[in-house]
Amino acid sequence: MDLTKGDVFSTLLRFSMPFLFTNLLQACYGASDLFMVGHFSDAAAVCAVAVGGQVMQTITGLAIGLTAGGTVLVGRWRGARQARELADSVAAILWVFGALSLVLTADAVLLVEPVCRAMQVPAEAWRQAKEYLLICAAGIPPIVGYNALSSILRGLGDSRTPFLFMVAACVTNVATDVLFVAVLKGGAQGAAVSTVLAQLLSLALAFGFLVRRGYVRRYRAAQPAFCWRHARALLGMGLPIAAQEGLVNISFLIITAIVNGMGLVASAAVGVVEKLIVFSMLPTTAFAAAVSAMAAQNFGARQPGRARACMNTGIGLSLLFGLACFASAQVNAAGLVSLFAKDPAVIAAGAGYLRTYSADCLLVCFVFCMNGFFSGGGRAAFPLVHSAVATFAVRVPLSWCLSRGAGATLRRVGLAAPAATLVSLLLCQWYLMRSGAWQAEKTPPRRCERAGP
Repeated sequence: MDLTKGDVFSTLLRFSMPFLFTNLLQACYGASDLFMVGHFSDAAAVCAVAVGGQVMQTITGLAIGLTAGGTVLVGRWRGARQARELADSVAAILWVFGALSLVLTADAVLLVEPVCRAMQVPAEAWRQAKEYLLICAAGIPPIVGYNALSSILRGLGDSRTPFLFMVAACVTNVATDVLFVAVLKGGAQGAAVSTVLAQLLSLALAFGFLVRRGYVRRYRAAQPAFCWRHARALLGMGLPIAAQEGLVNISFLIITAIVNGMGLVASAAVGVVEKLIVFSMLPTTAFAAAVSAMAAQNFGARQPGRARACMNTGIGLSLLFGLACFASAQVNAAGLVSLFAKDPAVIAAGAGYLRTYSADCLLVCFVFCMNGFFSGGGRAAFPLVHSAVATFAVRVPLSWCLSRGAGATLRRVGLAAPAATLVSLLLCQWYLMRSGAWQAEKTPPRRCERAGP
């Protein structure tokens, strides 16, 4: 799709729907694990998968954030109609993320025990959480590889094909979860094996598609050069997005560690609610990602006004889903939590946490789409700044304070998330009104010199 032309509303809606369904299916990885373990294992296994899933979500978030820089870079060259520079940017994406996947895998294996200790994993769940993380570490290269290839396709305007890869992977994950967890009673370890197999399939399908459609042959014929300028531009756009995503997930981990000190029931309840919140925010995340890609192409085509219209449209569409999620949480919080847990104590604690936390579903509609707009315009540093302020000046300390004392409840702790997002929203609005820097197209890296023909 050429995202620089046509009606903004219909273009954004068509382009974002595959994002939404892809994110939904990607979230089904962890949800399927937690669902099966919650119904066929004990509370210790639920806690292990909940904690391990949050750690893997942090790693996945880093990969998605970094590869989002690839979408922006490719999208801006696509909008500028610069085919040679686009090929060179693809070379940078493949080399940079290939090396990154190896580093992340090594770090994940080495830091399993320190992470479990830092998160104060209850003793009953320690062994299963450790084994879950060690097995899932094998899936990090496929996670990074799939997201890297998908970022290239999305930058070119193709958001449908990555969705089709994810459909096959999700079906595989659900089927193997039934086999390893429900039938073979593998618990947390079986859920981890199922997830890794699905991730390998998504990468294999993505690469097979590129070969079959002739993209690999044409890419090699273009003789792309690895260019440090493109690599720096890629990291300059991707690192702030990844760091911002990392801060959000790190805050989840810190809060999980805080809540783990309140006992096994509280730990399991928070793990379940986090899965529900991930699902509730998928539409907003999808619209924000679409806004980023559309803004990138439109800034590349020197149409900042159209880029801002994309942001406003994304906010409006996100609010429709955000209101529905908030209302559902207020009306039937216990019913939603019971989808992933059967323990009455876990359901009761999780329902209170969800009712207060769900206010965040409304506020992120504004913040996420604004972040996508800033990132698409080459201004990814500011989302990192306001996320750091909101995370470490508001959310983490407020969660700690609200979890202290004899009368501390998860319902009270849930207020910390919307309070932090409100601070981010105020900072985003201030930046949007005060700064005109986002209006000017950031000059793409100039063409690299290459030897040979």
